[in-house]
Amino acid sequence: MAKKTNRVLLGLQCATCKTQNYVTAKNKLNAPEKVVLSKYCGVCNKHTEHKEKQKLK
Repeated sequence: MAKKTNRVLLGLQCATCKTQNYVTAKNKLNAPEKVVLSKYCGVCNKHTEHKEKQKLK
């Protein structure tokens, strides 16, 4: 039987070009706010802010 966890998958979207580049997971109880990370965007060819866009299954 699978464990019930508090972690959810979410997509990270580039703030500049609006492409979804990364998939990550977060604990929805410990971090209820939206995730903002500085990641490399291959379309922009530089490090930009990537924001939480949507919950994935």
